[in-house]
Amino acid sequence: MAKRMFEGEMASLTAILKTDTVKVPKPIKVLAGPGGGGGVLVMEHVDMRSLNRHAAKLGAQLAALHLDNKKLGERLQKEAGTVGRGGGQVERPFVDQFGFDVVTCCGYLPQVNDWQKDWVAFYAQQRIQPQMDMVEQGSGDREALELWSALQLKIPDLFRDMDIVPALLHGDLWAGNVAEDSAGPVIFDPASFYGHSEYELAIAGMFGGFGRSFYSAYHSEIPRAPGFEKRLQLYQLFHYLNHWNHFGSGYRGSSLSIMKSLTK
Repeated sequence: MAKRMFEGEMASLTAILKTDTVKVPKPIKVLAGPGGGGGVLVMEHVDMRSLNRHAAKLGAQLAALHLDNKKLGERLQKEAGTVGRGGGQVERPFVDQFGFDVVTCCGYLPQVNDWQKDWVAFYAQQRIQPQMDMVEQGSGDREALELWSALQLKIPDLFRDMDIVPALLHGDLWAGNVAEDSAGPVIFDPASFYGHSEYELAIAGMFGGFGRSFYSAYHSEIPRAPGFEKRLQLYQLFHYLNHWNHFGSGYRGSSLSIMKSLTK
């Protein structure tokens, strides 16, 4: 289990590194633990301290990460229309689906990253549904299951008239997974996949640690789209359910509160 978790983290760090947008520790190798049990991820040592001076820079760089695939697609499309372009180096391909090549873990629970064309289907089926299945197995909470049945019918309305281009996400961007060194911000411990950029801001807003300068810099590059606040709640639901399944029913109230709010 640990080896799979670290392999997902290594693939995440590698994908972010290739965008050349925001600093991550360079991953080196996943080693199996003694006797085949457990595992270790070896990575570059970075001399880090708490995020402070570079919060605005992190906002701008995170937006650059989220826009990287979109800009890559636009550039490749433009080049495809240019007659007689020389055969340059093979670029990273544009990603036109939601998912990731390997399993990644948010906490210790694996995420279903099978590729899907439709973001709403991906999020409902591969993010919320597996968490609800764990709630059902763990406590059989009828109220939660009934609310989820009602909420599923409402989700498409939150995405009306939206064209979502897959964005490479860190996937678990809370204050404990960001820092800075002398040159600028550093992010680490990712659970990456290609998804909706707004998803990234859900856990960032749940536990604090990101000041106004961070959001201001981010939204100057990626403005809030209509319906942003409700979708943010929907994305926070995943993290509350994930915490419920990790740490117990202390997170039940928050999970149910969001579902009630979105099904009104």
